Amino acid sequence: MQADIKAVSAFGAYAASAITAVTVQDTQAVHDIHRIPPDIVRGQIKCVIDDIGVDAIKIGMLHNAEIVSAVAEEIDRVRGEAHIVLDPVTIATAGTSLLDTNAMALLKAELVLRTTLLTPNLTEARLLTGLEIETVDDMKRAAETLLSLGTEAVLLKGGHLASSDVTDVLMTLDQVRTFTSPRIESRNTHGTGCTLGSAIAACLAYGDDLVEAIEKARVYVQEAIRTAPNLGKGQGPLNHFPQVA
Repeated sequence: MQADIKAVSAFGAYAASAITAVTVQDTQAVHDIHRIPPDIVRGQIKCVIDDIGVDAIKIGMLHNAEIVSAVAEEIDRVRGEAHIVLDPVTIATAGTSLLDTNAMALLKAELVLRTTLLTPNLTEARLLTGLEIETVDDMKRAAETLLSLGTEAVLLKGGHLASSDVTDVLMTLDQVRTFTSPRIESRNTHGTGCTLGSAIAACLAYGDDLVEAIEKARVYVQEAIRTAPNLGKGQGPLNHFPQVA
């Protein structure tokens, strides 16, 4: 959540949050998770929508089926009015499971079809599709399967692919597009997926089209990794304000 807020703020947008769980974590591991009751999650979303309003919603860690249902029902109130970016967080950077099995099934059946953009990494895409993904062509096939779940667009992130470059695949009903950039060798990648999704959501909120939003967000994340402060003993955080570094 801290990465989300920082990324949105870096683009000059206003970040309002609905906390679904409180984690005990550092750069090495997620040590514990405290779930927020679903009615409290609902209340947080309702307050933001009713009082401030939303141009874009970025969804990250949901943890269990009850919270998936609560979020799906609440965002229906702005469906068609706000861009909805879903980062289907299932496993933390350090390897801890963040979404239970029942929640995964419900996310596929009820939440994905409500989204403007789905942004899984390769691990999440494998869990959602059951497909092995070893190449960019595999990524395209997986993105096609993910698109069939009902989302308007899929950005399949290829950072975990063994390659000197990082290639992401965007698929919509109208186009397939790849985005490629040189890989930055760094241990400081904690929160990269959260950061990218929130940066895209901020750009969409300002009126950028999907391709432009993704391009801006990818450049931002690359610079945030390149200028990372190298904190902690494990996988360190990014520098979310590289323009003032």
